[in-house]
This record gives sequence, C-alpha cells and structure tokens, in this order.
Amino acid sequence: MKPDTQRTRGFFADKNRAFWLLQGGGWVAYFFLRTFGGLANGAELPFILPALIASATGFSLTLLMSAAYRRIIQMRAVFVWSLTLLVIAVAASVFSVLEVWAHSRFYDANFQPEGVQFFGAILLDISVLGAWSGLYFGINFYLMLSHQNEDMLKVQAQASEASLAMLRYQVNPHFLFNTLNSISTLVLLKDDKANAMLSRLSSFLRYSLAEDPGSRVTLAQELEALKLYFDIERMRFENRLQTSFDIDARAADAAVPSMILQPLVENAIKYAVTPQEEGAEIAITARLVGNDRVFIDVADTGPGLQAAKPSYIDGAGVGLNNIRERLAQQYGGEASFMLAERPEGGVVARLDIPYQTMGTAMKEAAA
Repeated sequence: MKPDTQRTRGFFADKNRAFWLLQGGGWVAYFFLRTFGGLANGAELPFILPALIASATGFSLTLLMSAAYRRIIQMRAVFVWSLTLLVIAVAASVFSVLEVWAHSRFYDANFQPEGVQFFGAILLDISVLGAWSGLYFGINFYLMLSHQNEDMLKVQAQASEASLAMLRYQVNPHFLFNTLNSISTLVLLKDDKANAMLSRLSSFLRYSLAEDPGSRVTLAQELEALKLYFDIERMRFENRLQTSFDIDARAADAAVPSMILQPLVENAIKYAVTPQEEGAEIAITARLVGNDRVFIDVADTGPGLQAAKPSYIDGAGVGLNNIRERLAQQYGGEASFMLAERPEGGVVARLDIPYQTMGTAMKEAAA
C-alpha cells in the first residue's frame, strides 16, 4: 500500500495555504469577538477602530513570531520552550503597549491603565499569543509526525517489495539450473528436442521475468505458464509425466501471485515423478468456495510424504518457505498453505487464498 499524502494530511496537504487561512480567519474572528464584546459591555461605535488596530497588530506580531518559530522548532526541547516563552513575553509587551496607545488615541483619551489594570491587559495578550503559539506548534508537530509516518510507510513498502522480489527471484535460478541441465543432456545426445525445449524455455522465461515480482496475474495466466513448464519437463520424462487440470471457470479469473504454483509443481516432479520408474500424475484443481475463497490443489501420485520425507524437507524447504512467505507478504493472515498425504497415495499441496479479481487486486495495491 502506498501512502497518499493528500488523504493523510487533508486540510494541511498544502501547508502554506492552510497557514494563511487559519491566520486570516483566526484574527478576523478575534476582531469580531473583541468588537462585539466591547459593544455588548457598553462601548460606543468608535471602539471598532482600536479593536481593528489591535487585531492588525496581533496579525502582524504573529507573522513575526511564526518566522522565529520556524527556526526555534528545529532546536532541542529545552531551547524550544525557553525561547518560545521569551518570544511570547516580548510580543505580548509590544501588543499591550500598542493596544493601550490605540485605545487612548482613537477612543478614550483619558485611558491610561496602570498597575494591576496594565498587568491584566498583558496577561490577556499573553493568553492570546500563548494560545496562538500552542496551535502553531501543535499543528507543526502533527505535520512532522505525519511526514515521519509517511516516510516509514514508504520504507516499509519498499522493504516489502524488495522482500517479494527476493522471494520471486529465488524460483528462477533453481528452475533454470534444472532446465539447462536437461537441455545440456539433450545437446550432448544430439537430440532434436533440444531446440524445442529452448523455445519453450524462452517463452516461459518471458512470462516469469516480465511480471513484476509483487504483481498478481489471473489463475488462467498462471496455468498457461505451468503448461509451458510441463512441456519443457515432458521432454525429459516423456510418458512418465502425466498431467491433468480441473479448473472451476469462476476460479480461473481469480488474481494470484505470479509464479506461486511453479515451486509446487517442481517439487511434485522431483519427489513424485523422478523417483518412480512408472512416473506419476500431477493434477491441478481449483475451485471457488463460497464467494470469497479459492482453493488451489497440486496433487501427485508419488510415494507420499513418509517415503520421501527427509529429502523432501531438505530439498524443497526453500521452495515451500518461499511460498509461505510470499503469501504472508501479500495476504497477511488471510491466506494459508498446507501439505498433506493423500488417502489414495501421493501428496497434495493446497493454497487457500481470498478470492479477488484483477481489478480488485489492483485497487488494493494502489490504495
């Protein structure tokens, strides 16, 4: 999932725009509150002018404070809070002096607050500027935390994609080693099948390498790639390798991780077809259970887990762990993988994954 900055920050996606809207709106609201408060307490209409001057003074002072805070906010906490208190104290003093001047100059020439009255005016201005500062720091710390979370999500997404790439690319070298070894044998025997095998290998690799490691394909596309793989292996095993497909039409449209079935088929060939003179059959079935789960089985008629257990665990552990980790990466706890003995003999590997169409999977990946 990719973080969406606009969605995460909302109103603050454009920080500069948000600042001016809040700054302008806040001081306009301060002007109206101060004006109506004064008029409600018996002030006359000319009181509007000193209220306007006080609001403009507050607007201008907080612009200067914001410029100072942009530098202060990057400092250590002890300097942030001490310098902030100093800035508020200085600004409140200037604010109070200009308020008194405006009130006495444009409204009441006899107004000269002293002592407790002047101290009360300063406290009021300290409260206003302190609230503005708290809002400024609160919003900026929120945006900094939001930015850090977005960076963390990006790093996690990149790590997840890198992990998926590593898991996907584990499949290719192992497969290539086996296939090229077979082609080498055919070439040494001067068998014409070598050219056909190289052609099929080219088509299979085009599919396996073209897809993004974290991408999904339809089950139908995955099965077409498996048929190419079976054609390649059938040149080695001939009639000893029998295959069958029983795919529910609805399940064929399901989105699955690309190359997720290939290790299972490779294991079935290695531990069911190879050790038996008569070979074995590999049957792939897929069905939609309810409307939300897809069961994909890869079954063989080999000797079973008990007969092949030591070599199976040691030799195929990478492939099976690869599948489990890829399912965990892409589905979390919503997908599972199991390996079991078949009552009639052989082994069945089952993938149980959520049913999603390609459209739904692409929307989730982009979310």
